[in-house]
Amino acid sequence: MMDILRTPDACFENLPGYDFAPHYTTILDDDGTEIRIHHVDEGPRDAEPILLMHGNPTWAYLYRKMIPGLLQSGRRVIAVDLVGCGRSDKPARKQYYTLARHMDWMKKWLLANDLRNISLFCQDWGGTIGLHLVAKFPERFDRVIASNTGVPAGKGGNRYLDIWLAVMRWMPSFPWRMAFKNAIQCEQFNQAKYDAYRKAPFPARRYQAGILQFPQLIAIHPDNPGVPLNKETWDGLKQFHKPFLTLFGSRDPVARGFEKTFQKHVPGARGQTHKIIRGGGHFIQEDKPEELVAEILPFLEVSQSTEVVCENV
Repeated sequence: MMDILRTPDACFENLPGYDFAPHYTTILDDDGTEIRIHHVDEGPRDAEPILLMHGNPTWAYLYRKMIPGLLQSGRRVIAVDLVGCGRSDKPARKQYYTLARHMDWMKKWLLANDLRNISLFCQDWGGTIGLHLVAKFPERFDRVIASNTGVPAGKGGNRYLDIWLAVMRWMPSFPWRMAFKNAIQCEQFNQAKYDAYRKAPFPARRYQAGILQFPQLIAIHPDNPGVPLNKETWDGLKQFHKPFLTLFGSRDPVARGFEKTFQKHVPGARGQTHKIIRGGGHFIQEDKPEELVAEILPFLEVSQSTEVVCENV
C-alpha cells in the first residue's frame, strides 16, 4: 500500500479567478490503495463533454480562463487533476510514480465517470497520458486537440529536454521560478496566480513527489520503461480517423516540432486547420486562452473522418 498525502481544502480558498466547485472520484490502485482524483465539472451533465488535461506542474487552475468560453458551446466542461497534482491525492514517494501507473489511474477515472463522446484538449503530460486513453478507448472520443505535447518513443529529445531531465534527477524541490514562472508569457501573471500553482497544491515540500518524478518518466531514451507504453499509444493513434487538431505555441521550447509528428502520423489530423499560436509559450492556456477557445469552438463541430497512410514513428 502507498502512503498518500492530501492537500487540505483550506489551501485552495480564495484563489484568483477560480471559483469552480470540486468534484472527486475515488479509484483503487492495483495494490489496493484508494486514490481520490479531483476534477472541475461545469455545464449540463447530460451534454457531450470537453475533457481538459494539464501537465507538470500545473492543475485545473490552468484552465480557469478557458472554461467560461468553452461553456458557450453548450457542452459539459471537465478539467481533471492528474494524480500528484492540484486537488488530487499525492502518493508520498517518487518511486510510487510510473508512467504505467499514471495511465492506469486515469483509465480507471475515465471508466468510473463513464465519459463518452469526448472532445479532448490535452497539453504536456495531459497529452502523453490523455492520448493513451484515446488509443485504448477510441470509441469514447469524438475528437482531439493536442497542444504543446508529445508522445516520445525512445528516439531522443531536444536540447531543452536533455537539460531538463539531467537537472531534475537530483532536485530536492521543484524549481518553480526556472521551470514555470519564467515560462509564462502572460503579462498579467502576478504573485497571487503564481501562488495558486506553487503554494496551493504543495504547501510543503513533501507534497511534491509527483511533480519531481515526472521528468524521469519522459520516454526520450530507448531504455525508459515508458517506451513500450508510448509505442502502444502510437499504435492506437495511427488508427484514429476522427478529427485531430494541433494548436501549439510559437514560444514553446519543450514540444516544438511535435505537432508535425502528429500531423504526419495521425489519420484524423489530415485536412485540419492546424495552427501555431504566436506568443504562446509552453503553458499556452495561461498565455493565450482566448485564442485557444476561438480555435476550439468551431473545431467542436467538425465531424468528418479522414484517412492517410501512416509511417512508423
